[in-house]
Amino acid sequence: MYKKLIPDMIVESIHKIDLNLLKEKGISNLVLDIDNTLVPKESKIPDKTTIEWLEKVKKEGFGVCLVSNNTKKRVNEFREKIDVPGIAWAIKPRKGAFKKALKILDAKPHETALIGDQIFTDILGGKRAGLYTILVKPLSKEELGWTKLMRKAERHVLKRIERYEN
Repeated sequence: MYKKLIPDMIVESIHKIDLNLLKEKGISNLVLDIDNTLVPKESKIPDKTTIEWLEKVKKEGFGVCLVSNNTKKRVNEFREKIDVPGIAWAIKPRKGAFKKALKILDAKPHETALIGDQIFTDILGGKRAGLYTILVKPLSKEELGWTKLMRKAERHVLKRIERYEN
């Protein structure tokens, strides 16, 4: 179980992801979390830099699908601004939404990377679905009570990963 909590890559933000490296790894699709991954939780819509990054990703040939535990209204408001498919009420870390995203993208797990800010939802769910996983630093401290609690456990996992890598 512990292996499924370790992301394949850890970066500061989506903007620090080396898209050429992903292509070298055979990755041509991205499954993206929204809240605290693409935008701070309190942001209703993507900002200019996020839109530009997503346009670059699409221009580079990556397929993109949003997967969020948030509401349909939240996901639809967001995806309409960037013209990509999205899945709401994902119930991450369950595999169902990731499998649905793969179907939407017409992709195989080994061709797809999951990008998210939480170990116990995004990374675990992506690993369970066989995806390459990328952990980004959360964009905001604004979070639900449950998420704040999970962040404490995440810090413990990240410290263990750090010790293991050094």
